[in-house]
Amino acid sequence: MANLDVALKSAMSIEGAIGVALVDYTSGMTLGVAGGSAELDLTVAAAGNTDVVRAKMRTIEMLKLTDGIEDILITLDTQYHLIRPLSSRSGKGLFLYLAVSKTRANLAFARHQLRLIEESLEL
Repeated sequence: MANLDVALKSAMSIEGAIGVALVDYTSGMTLGVAGGSAELDLTVAAAGNTDVVRAKMRTIEMLKLTDGIEDILITLDTQYHLIRPLSSRSGKGLFLYLAVSKTRANLAFARHQLRLIEESLEL
């Protein structure tokens, strides 16, 4: 089991990682951040992506789907942004947000690694 600091460092070791955050989507607050750049303020990006998560959660509820969200992918010109809601009871209302370089990252591997990090995260 990994604590938050270890989990964030593990996410930053993913090839092409730009930044990662653990976010509370009920408030939009970040609980932890690693990386980022002058072009990517992770706190602002994470807060903005809470709207994406909330909208998808509402849509699933309105459709009465029993599926949960595994992850959400946002593809930009030069980056992939992965949003992974935590599925554990202690992670309810939280998501991992990872931005990776499109040219340096392997998307399938980044998704796989983020899933492993989420599974090992102990809150």
